[in-house]
Amino acid sequence: MTVTLDQPLELPCGATLKNRLGKSAMSETLGTTDNRVTAKLTRLYRAWARGGTGLSVTGNVMIDRRALGEPCNVVLEDRRDMDRLKAWARAGRENGTHLWMQINHPGKQAPAALNRETVSPSAVPFSDPNLKRFFHVPRALTVAEIEDLVRRFGETAALAKEAGFSGVQIHGAHGYLVSQFLSPRHNRREDAYGGSAENRRRFVLEVYDEIRRRVGGDFPVSIKLNSADFQKGGFTEEESLAVVEALDARGIDLIEISGGTYEAPRMAGQGQRESTRRREAYFLSYAEQVRSRVKVPLMVTGGFRSREGMAAALEDGATDVIGVARPLVLDPAFSNRLLAGEDAVSAVAPIRTGIRAVDNAAMMEVSWYTLQLARIARGKAPLADAGGLTSLVKVAGLIGWRRLRMGRLRAS
Repeated sequence: MTVTLDQPLELPCGATLKNRLGKSAMSETLGTTDNRVTAKLTRLYRAWARGGTGLSVTGNVMIDRRALGEPCNVVLEDRRDMDRLKAWARAGRENGTHLWMQINHPGKQAPAALNRETVSPSAVPFSDPNLKRFFHVPRALTVAEIEDLVRRFGETAALAKEAGFSGVQIHGAHGYLVSQFLSPRHNRREDAYGGSAENRRRFVLEVYDEIRRRVGGDFPVSIKLNSADFQKGGFTEEESLAVVEALDARGIDLIEISGGTYEAPRMAGQGQRESTRRREAYFLSYAEQVRSRVKVPLMVTGGFRSREGMAAALEDGATDVIGVARPLVLDPAFSNRLLAGEDAVSAVAPIRTGIRAVDNAAMMEVSWYTLQLARIARGKAPLADAGGLTSLVKVAGLIGWRRLRMGRLRAS
């Protein structure tokens, strides 16, 4: 049977996505400087819900305010923001949309300007000298601390469900803490959480089990997982497939496939082969390997730009959900256009300044999209012709102010 973009998808837990379009997580940095929920998040996710996307996944929501990934991350440890959370959930679930909260701990990818210390499976610093300047050397977690982090993942998931979010996603990709446990490059422990591939995946399985215990069997629980981290001595595709099989056996509802880390950012499309670019999605070949082993629903994110490319991926059976992110920043109603049968192609293109050093910096494009998210959150239309260099300077200044403000709050 041919699968189409407008076809519903029933998940293993019994919940149903209304179509095959999913907004992948983007870090909004729209919380307060003391990591509280704001009305900007409500407006942003209402725009995507009204735009027709079947599944919307939030950006990073952190499980521990002592471990932040970016300035103004939302942290969810308790019920203090429950009314604001409920407003966010109601807005994001308009129009029959599923809104899932992505929950995360950055591990060693926690900037020194925002965190007094960082923790990781092992005390292994970044090898990239450009990154070393911005991050502490991490401290290895104790077993008691690992057990507390497992509890925190479960607590945040339970609070998300109470607030009205319709699912949660574990962030197990892009070099954050779950990903660090899986990688032999970053995890050099010699106890039950390190060494063999089986031991290294113990943490993610315990996190999943605790979340499932707290939210029940009829609530969607998903994971964003690296196909590989593309680093020498790191997490391999074969190890990733073994994690997929273990999670499938436990009953996970959806696996979103991505790849890369801060040091090897394949999630941004860097280093992709031309044949991959022609096929649009960066990780379809890996998804086909997953599909040959398990039946769990898959969402492939990264590179999709046209209705034709999305339809082809669904027809091939390599994915069940089309993950998009930047196209929904340029046009929050892009999904409506696709579902209406338009031969739509997203206008997403590399942001260029003409200055090679700036153009090669991933931060420049991230800054450009960060400003567009902020515009939508203020009820304004995206500004497609905004300059890349101007955006970088504005966001650098904003981040600097936020870090200063957050530093003062922590000091007090």
